[in-house]
Amino acid sequence: MEKIQTSKRLSLIKAMRFALGISALPLGFSAKADEKKLLIGYWPIAAGLPFFAALEKGFFKAAGVNVEAVKFASPSQVVEAMMAGRIDGCANGVAITALALADAQDPGNIKFTCVNFANEKYILDQVIVPVASPIKDISELSGKKVACGPGINNVTLAKAVMQGAGAKDAKVIELPIAQILPALSAGQVDAAYALEPTGVIGTQEKISRTIASGVVTKYVLGDNLPWIGGAAALTEATLKNKAALVPAYLSGYTAGVNYVRKEGLNANQYLAGYTAIEGELAKAVPINGYIDHNEVKTSDIKALQKLFDIFTERKVFEKTIPAGALFYKKT
Repeated sequence: MEKIQTSKRLSLIKAMRFALGISALPLGFSAKADEKKLLIGYWPIAAGLPFFAALEKGFFKAAGVNVEAVKFASPSQVVEAMMAGRIDGCANGVAITALALADAQDPGNIKFTCVNFANEKYILDQVIVPVASPIKDISELSGKKVACGPGINNVTLAKAVMQGAGAKDAKVIELPIAQILPALSAGQVDAAYALEPTGVIGTQEKISRTIASGVVTKYVLGDNLPWIGGAAALTEATLKNKAALVPAYLSGYTAGVNYVRKEGLNANQYLAGYTAIEGELAKAVPINGYIDHNEVKTSDIKALQKLFDIFTERKVFEKTIPAGALFYKKT
């Protein structure tokens, strides 16, 4: 039976890779999960700040739970490790559409415990142009080349932003994040749909300038709905088999969220060691907005459902995914 279940998991992982357009990836961390601690995967980006702070400030330890951070090179690798049962969950910043798609392959396997969002106040997403470009509005990018980060999530949102802002026939070009600013500087692209810290770095290096911020909220979701782009989550197996550890873990994570809210940019000091963001750059990277597991409102579920529906309309999701069912609820 166990062999059959393992085979099923691997098949689900392959299906998820295919649907997201992900080629075969190294499986990364492979140690068996320890029953007395929680292994939490993370992608080294700023959105994981509450988790990093909770570790460094000792919030998990104070709550009485042993938590080990496991770094992965991409959000897809984090999700794969969760699906395979090699880690117990993930920190904020893992693409919420990747998590949702994985759960759709095996319903009920993933539960969001904290989500991170952006809007016109909590800036994460921007459209940037070369610093000397005459372009002042996204609508002027009709027929132009627009770069975005890798993956179907970025490509889908970049196209939706262009369409929503009136940039007709903009050609969206997928690039590794590290190549976006060089491509702008060299004139290979006319603009980019970029996530922080790309915008901050471009401004500091006088390579680019921002023509619009909070663009997913403004041009894709509308109604001032937040763009819930990432999530911390636990697997169904963890919630069942390590139930005794979960309350302490959630308490420690909540303390991390509250610390980030209170300290603001000062909390960015804990990005060092977990991400490539440190020093002067850390002082300028905007803070994400966070919705903890006990703060989810009907409007938040509505915002996430609208995002999911857009991915369904654009054939990224094969069928409608109900957002509300993915949120953790204390039983």
